[in-house]
Amino acid sequence: MTQDPSKAAKARAVVASLLIAEAVVIAALGVWLLVLTITADSFEFLPLLGVLLFIAMASGGLAAAAIGYRRGKYFGRAPAVLANLIALGVVSYQVQACLWIAAVPLAILAGATLGAALRAIPE
Repeated sequence: MTQDPSKAAKARAVVASLLIAEAVVIAALGVWLLVLTITADSFEFLPLLGVLLFIAMASGGLAAAAIGYRRGKYFGRAPAVLANLIALGVVSYQVQACLWIAAVPLAILAGATLGAALRAIPE
């Protein structure tokens, strides 16, 4: 199946932009967790290390997937799909906890990114 190169480039750009938005959100969440860890009454090194690894792997992985999409490479497709399926699983827990203020935006972002990642067809 042949696709118009300009449409393919636009689809990749949409996916890359959504992945960058997710990476920024995860980085902000990681920084918030980092501040909470540092300002806690009792300081533990291992939880701090876990937060730092979370920030680096989650945010960095989504950013790397976005860069791959922008360049027309599809090595980031599987991590993008997996990360957003996990995010939709997190949404179900947030809904059960009636945490709608977090569940709705996350569901919209994860659903849009997942849909866009699955629709972007390799050249």
